[in-house]
Amino acid sequence: MKYEIRYKPAFAAIFVTLEPGDSITAEAGAMTSMDGQITMKTEFSGGFFSGLLKKFFGGETLFVNSFSNRTQQPLNLVLTQSTIGDIVGVELRGRALCFQPGAYICHTPGTKLGVSWAGFKSWFSGEGLFKLKVSGKGTVFFGAYGGLSQKRINGEFIVDTGHLVAYEPQIRMNIAMAGGWLGSVTSGEGFVNRLKGRGEIYLQSRSIDGLVKYLRPKLR
Repeated sequence: MKYEIRYKPAFAAIFVTLEPGDSITAEAGAMTSMDGQITMKTEFSGGFFSGLLKKFFGGETLFVNSFSNRTQQPLNLVLTQSTIGDIVGVELRGRALCFQPGAYICHTPGTKLGVSWAGFKSWFSGEGLFKLKVSGKGTVFFGAYGGLSQKRINGEFIVDTGHLVAYEPQIRMNIAMAGGWLGSVTSGEGFVNRLKGRGEIYLQSRSIDGLVKYLRPKLR
């Protein structure tokens, strides 16, 4: 399988070339266009009960679509996300990543999707009790609202809530006030993620929650 991510960073889309026998699994609604000879099969995400867990606890859809090339010629497929922004593809090579709700787009064979406990502090900050966890040796594609950047941390690193997209599971996440009560309120920062550990994280340059807060007074 070959792929190219075009229209980065604002309107990114994944242009996939499926060779004979290749397949890729994507979130429901991710397909933009495809050759008519591609076989598409809709199924529960990892089975019925696993799909329910991912939907209600991982923030993903109940169903996924599997796209396969059963012909003897290369076929083309285009996938994207619902929000405007950047997309990246990461080859797992045996490691794992935890995603914020809505970040996952698609994955190649060899990738396992599950749900990981995030904790009550994550829920209190509006990030949810559970995270979608991907592992294995395949390639996973995910996106964000705005630009995506990768950073390796070693120790403590602070991220404003709503800007953390993905992180390796060995990194501990602790929700705290940006400063004291007065400072957090007057600065407009509120809660932040205090990350501790060693590993890779992915950040988005914009926050959908921030956009909603900006637009809400203008729509009254």
